[in-house]
Amino acid sequence: MDVKISAKDVKELRDISGAGMMDCKKALTEAGGNIEEAIAILRKKGQKLSAKRADRDAKEGAVIALTSDNRNNGIIIRLSCETDFVGKGDAFIALATSIGEVALKNLPESLEALLALPYDAEMNVGDKVTEQVGVFGEKVEVKAYEKVVTTAGEGQVLPYIHMGNRAAVLVALNLEGPDYVEPGKNVAMQVAAMKPLGLNKDSIDPAVIEKEMEINMDQARQLGKPEAMLERIASGKMNKFFKENTLMAQIYVKDGSMTVESYLQSAHKDLTVTEFKHVALG
Repeated sequence: MDVKISAKDVKELRDISGAGMMDCKKALTEAGGNIEEAIAILRKKGQKLSAKRADRDAKEGAVIALTSDNRNNGIIIRLSCETDFVGKGDAFIALATSIGEVALKNLPESLEALLALPYDAEMNVGDKVTEQVGVFGEKVEVKAYEKVVTTAGEGQVLPYIHMGNRAAVLVALNLEGPDYVEPGKNVAMQVAAMKPLGLNKDSIDPAVIEKEMEINMDQARQLGKPEAMLERIASGKMNKFFKENTLMAQIYVKDGSMTVESYLQSAHKDLTVTEFKHVALG
């Protein structure tokens, strides 16, 4: 016997799942009108779709930065999808934010640990993401997770979300208090704009420095410089590299007469950045 599916039931399932109206009606029909079974059917559809789309590129999406009320902790989540149309949608950004809230509450040690955390009473974060593949009709995945944790009384974390959720930054300062919120956010904007490779010279990956030295030496060699002078010439060029690619040594974008370090010291002689995180789409 055919089961009559009411518009009210379809709306209820749609409100619960976020799936499209036709998908909800088909799931309810298959489930004989049972909403719980229909939810399970939609979830399975998401899992099947996820497997089919596993090889798709998911370079669009939304990047979310959140901090705790006391600004001691912060997280960044990158939730990826296939198209900017989906990534810019309110529902997708809301999903990314809700996953970010789970991360901020629990501060897991890794992306894998985040995916295993409960999203709600029915499923964990990983299962929720899989379910949403069926809702959005695209590959959906948590592509990146970063956190910054400070100790109460020993610093604060400031967030910045750049270009309509296409990038996000967290900057940790060593001093707490409202007087340093604006400087912290300005430096977070600097990170988004100038993309430093590290906080200072000591934080740059040695492999990156070695590669840069090789490039500098090769350039000097091609100019006919003596072999015995190549390393010294290359080392001299590294000073420019560090000024351009380390946050504290960069020219402050809002005032070219200062470095980021001197800008922070203009707010307080001891103010500095202890850590930063930068996540972007692409």
